[in-house]
Amino acid sequence: MNPFLYTNHNKRYHTLDYFYKKKFNSKVCKISLNAGFTCPNIDGTVGTGGCIYCSSKGSGDFAGKKEDSLITQFHTVKKILDRKWKNCLYIGYFQAHTNTYAPLSILKEKYESILTIENVIGLSIATRPDAIQDDVLDYLEELSKRTYVTIELGLQTIHEKTSIFINRCHTLQCFEECVKRLRKGNINVVVHIINGLPYETKDMMIETIKYINKLDIQGIKIHMLHILKRTKLERIYQDKPFPILTKEEYVDTVCTELEYLRPEIVIHRITGDPDMNDLIEPSWLDKKLCILNDIDKELEKRKTYQGFRLNKNNLIRQILDPIIKNKDYVIDTTNTYTDLLITYVPKKNILSTPTPDMRGKITTIITSYINTNIIDSYITTLHNNGFILIVTRQKPNINLYKNYHINYYEFENQIYIIKIDKNTLNKK
Repeated sequence: MNPFLYTNHNKRYHTLDYFYKKKFNSKVCKISLNAGFTCPNIDGTVGTGGCIYCSSKGSGDFAGKKEDSLITQFHTVKKILDRKWKNCLYIGYFQAHTNTYAPLSILKEKYESILTIENVIGLSIATRPDAIQDDVLDYLEELSKRTYVTIELGLQTIHEKTSIFINRCHTLQCFEECVKRLRKGNINVVVHIINGLPYETKDMMIETIKYINKLDIQGIKIHMLHILKRTKLERIYQDKPFPILTKEEYVDTVCTELEYLRPEIVIHRITGDPDMNDLIEPSWLDKKLCILNDIDKELEKRKTYQGFRLNKNNLIRQILDPIIKNKDYVIDTTNTYTDLLITYVPKKNILSTPTPDMRGKITTIITSYINTNIIDSYITTLHNNGFILIVTRQKPNINLYKNYHINYYEFENQIYIIKIDKNTLNKK
């Protein structure tokens, strides 16, 4: 049984398809467009050359041909989609380059032309946080009152050293201020991040997710870094190859990121989707369906889902579910988990301290930060399948437990859990 609430199938994260069907009561498709814009990070306004991973098409490799009108681009794709989905609604996706980087009059002309098309119910506009002028922001606020508007902001990473390396040419403060301005106007915000950026660790990628999770955003796109031909990143990689995430590492990272992400945040993308004719690395990106399936399988294997790590009781329940029985005795030395524990055992079976006469009868001891001497004193009270849970707000020194086999978990809001099973308590 899938424990995740925002789903109507086996997905344990908040998919865009689920969101659209709930909001519009219909299948909704996004049609990528190339409006012929450039970028302030290309033309010299804030930088030159663009981001090192960006192709000549400005991350719009599957958008239309800029030589064609936007109407032509739209209907070319719509004809294909109409064969697959009847009575579909559409969102015009201004994807290539920076789609708010033009005078307001030009932006209005391009945006409004798409909104005149039948069954178009909104626009999704990809841009940079340093490329939305005040008059454009006012227009977007007005536009959002009459159609569904989403602004997609590239962030990629919160780490300044990486941001400089990839030539983003804007600050984290600029990004955060832009999110606040957009949300003040009640405009939906989707943030792009990239996993596997050169020299970033898994912990660094998780830090980016934790930061984003605290902002008022409505969606996220998670990409895997891909090295494309004829990009600066290709030249860097050829000159000095850096580690590329394996598929297994990427799946592991994404699943952990999802566990830290608020469940109401919609996942617009969960892997990269490069032009395979230009792809250099990683080669495993050609198996998109396999990646999606592996993410599903890993979350199911972990028995977790989007937002799981935001509540420590989720893990405690996960640990208790397969083991604790109604007749068991449990110890809660913190006196804070009664409401959780009474869903498993009678209240009379919940005690605050173990006693000698209960030797071998206790399934679970929940306690706060303790030393190994106290652990040893608790061991004899547990029955053979029993375990100790140390739940603490003080980050523990794991070296204190190096002589034991432990499971260690970190949760949001500085919550740490150590699980020690009696049957693995024999010292190494």
